[in-house]
Amino acid sequence: MEKFSIREVVEQAVRTERLGYEFYTSMANRFEKNQGLKSLFETLAGKELVHEKTFLELKGLIGDEEPEKWDEISEYMRAIVESEFFLGKNKALPSLEKVKTAEDAVNFAMGFEKETLLHFHGLRDAVKEKDMVEEIINEERSHIMWLAKFGKTFTT
Repeated sequence: MEKFSIREVVEQAVRTERLGYEFYTSMANRFEKNQGLKSLFETLAGKELVHEKTFLELKGLIGDEEPEKWDEISEYMRAIVESEFFLGKNKALPSLEKVKTAEDAVNFAMGFEKETLLHFHGLRDAVKEKDMVEEIINEERSHIMWLAKFGKTFTT
């Protein structure tokens, strides 16, 4: 199995944030008549852009030297990247066609955020700039909490 370089993993993080931005922007447009949903998705889209910028900065800081235990971390990262939200048959953007309701959008966003969180945990373990990645992990957790709270409005 081909190993990822640390630089490739950071590039995947940048791409993940771009996918998140595109997804949330699409959802804000799709649900423009529901001010609560529109606002939620616009907020999340904005945060994805901030994260993308942070990962681009991280890319400029890292070298090409692989961290300790890179073989193990690389396998973990490959498993995450090959999941349905990244390279699987139901990639994030093609799956947008399946999002018909506000509940579908929130559930899909929750899944995407959880997969993203797993990816960033692996990335944090691989870089020296752990504080930078930890900050984004905390933001991703807050996204999940917002979405969970919002999702409860559909079940109560």
